[in-house]
Amino acid sequence: MAIQNTKKEKVATEIKFLEGPHSRWSEFKFLMNVMVEFIKGLRALHFAGPCVTIFGSARYKEDHDYYKKTMELSGAIAQLGFTIMTGGGPGIMEAANRGAKAVGGRSVGCNIVLLTEQHINPYLDKWVYIHFFFVRKTLLIKYSYAFIVMPGGFGTLDEFFEALTLIQTKKISNFPIVIFDLEFHNKLMKHIDFMKVNGLISKEDVDLYLVTDSVEEATQFIRNNTIERYGLAPKVKMRPFSWLREG
Repeated sequence: MAIQNTKKEKVATEIKFLEGPHSRWSEFKFLMNVMVEFIKGLRALHFAGPCVTIFGSARYKEDHDYYKKTMELSGAIAQLGFTIMTGGGPGIMEAANRGAKAVGGRSVGCNIVLLTEQHINPYLDKWVYIHFFFVRKTLLIKYSYAFIVMPGGFGTLDEFFEALTLIQTKKISNFPIVIFDLEFHNKLMKHIDFMKVNGLISKEDVDLYLVTDSVEEATQFIRNNTIERYGLAPKVKMRPFSWLREG
């Protein structure tokens, strides 16, 4: 009950902040809470990478084809040497973490705290709970060399277009994005083509991602556009400090 009350208080604080201007003290306290969330996430995930982040719905069960295909694809990416990062919850996220663990790969999660319970899945080597969606999205993107978009809902599309916009505007490097399952994403791709025809995006913007049904093609696309371009190791190798309780 105490945990649930804390969640309600956190959600209420976030809602209040988004309602408009408040007192300077209230705004300052909220910014301090955001800073604490970022520090918590940075400490938990600092040594996780290099990662590939897999986005997808929390609602698919393990008997669904999308769940099984996510496991297969995640396992193939993990075998390239990447840590698989997800939102840490059930469904596609669980399948991705599970696929990595099945081949002996590393698996991490950045879970969101919601009023409706979203427990972490049991296939994580390391995870962190985050209260704010914008903090969580930053962490999911920060440590990744590539992004895979599996079938999902509003949250998945939000994460996809966040990553795509950052790449398009050169706020982050030109990391590869794989959109998996042609049939599921067919109408979305048509809408993107509609935006291109109407001059709302550049013709080159559609080259920022690959749409495929093939695990092999997706894996090769990520290999070609990450390992050969950036390498698997972070630019600066750092060791955890025991006195900071890192690891």
